Amino acid sequence: MNTPDPCPCGRPLAYAACCGRYHAGAAAPDAEALMRSRYSAYVRHRADYLLASWHPSTRPEALSLDEAAGQHTRWLGLTVHAHTLQDPEHAQVLFTARYKVGGGSAVKMREHSRFLRQDGRWFYLDALP
Repeated sequence: MNTPDPCPCGRPLAYAACCGRYHAGAAAPDAEALMRSRYSAYVRHRADYLLASWHPSTRPEALSLDEAAGQHTRWLGLTVHAHTLQDPEHAQVLFTARYKVGGGSAVKMREHSRFLRQDGRWFYLDALP
């Protein structure tokens, strides 16, 4: 069965029932859901959401998803390898995102991200080296 407007994060749900609700303001229930919603925000060019879900201590002042002419990024998929809750306020997510820039070869970006829960909301903190 095909899902109308499938969520880019890879879960078998429609965007509105999955990451769309977080983009609309609902709090993500855990770090994995936040990370998936951030991936979906890159796919849907939602810089506003990416900044809002980034912890203020590490958030850049601005984020541009504008792409140079002929260098369009096409997101190909997301694989979550692990979601670890260290304590009620700290979590880590290991994932691989696949994408292509322009007509180039597919790229795999593997990241081990840290997340912090503050005032009941999860935030992206940074990537481990």
